[in-house]
Amino acid sequence: MPLLLGLLIFSFIISSLLLVPFIDLLYTLRFQRQKQKTIDALGKRTPIFDRLHKDKAGTPIGGGLLVIGIVSLLFAFIFPLIRFFGINITNVYPLKPELNIIFFTFISFGLLGLYDDIKKFFNVPASQFFGLRLRHKLAIQIVLATTIAILMYQNLNISFFYIPYFGVLEMGWLFVPLAAFIIVSFTNAVNITDGLDGLASGLMMIALFAFWFLSAAILDTVLSVFLALWLGSLIAFLYFNIYPARVFLGDVGALAFGAMFAVVGLLVGKVTALLVIGAIFIVEIASSLIQLVSKKFRGKKVFSVSPFHLWLQLKGWHEAKIVMRFWLAGIMLALFGAWLAVI
Repeated sequence: MPLLLGLLIFSFIISSLLLVPFIDLLYTLRFQRQKQKTIDALGKRTPIFDRLHKDKAGTPIGGGLLVIGIVSLLFAFIFPLIRFFGINITNVYPLKPELNIIFFTFISFGLLGLYDDIKKFFNVPASQFFGLRLRHKLAIQIVLATTIAILMYQNLNISFFYIPYFGVLEMGWLFVPLAAFIIVSFTNAVNITDGLDGLASGLMMIALFAFWFLSAAILDTVLSVFLALWLGSLIAFLYFNIYPARVFLGDVGALAFGAMFAVVGLLVGKVTALLVIGAIFIVEIASSLIQLVSKKFRGKKVFSVSPFHLWLQLKGWHEAKIVMRFWLAGIMLALFGAWLAVI
């Protein structure tokens, strides 16, 4: 534990030193939220969103790229040093396959999100070759998630879900589509939740502390080291992301964080804990999905606006109030989920 705490602090310091120059670089590149009309998944205008978030125009987007870069580089550099100096490493899964899954998930979904950010900010039409429509982006997510699920099934021999009070539920090959569904769902859930200053990143920080505890409990050094580095960098980013935000995650961060969060839950082997700890993300995407389906097939809305955090904002809740109360709910869900995982 002293080593893990030291790595968290080290990652925090490195990220803190690099964030301000990186934010300045984003300003220089004009990689900022634009004053433009936003389009939803059905190609419709979103005047309520635009009105409530008009003051955020000009804020740099893409802070998640720095977090991904720092965590990946530190992880690639530090983990071999840990082995070189003879520090005891305990692992639940074969070492190299687990490392490959972590790197592949974090970087591949980050690259997809970065591409989407670049497309939006350079106004690339979706009809052009380099433009991605929603269904194309979802298809790529499914391919990536299925690849990760197959790697977990074949290389790590994960084919089960642990259900509290019922024990281990052996899924066999059905683990692959179910795991892929979970990864895609959380990828988009975190992306949808990333709509208010500090909301998604704060909830992610809280949730990762719960999984950090669980990874240490099962003695998975690989996952514990990765989470320590991720948490340190994320805390530094959150300093600049809380209200009023100086930088946003962007799709590059939201997609990578959501996918990696799901993979962490699957690696720990506690899918029930994953659903509980990530319950707010689930509520957010569920409210958006219900709204989307209703508008598509019924031609009318269920809610005045979605997702849930935007509905609260429309009702008059201040942005900081929504975020703080979601954080408090996230803390209790993280504690409840961790408790479920260990009973």
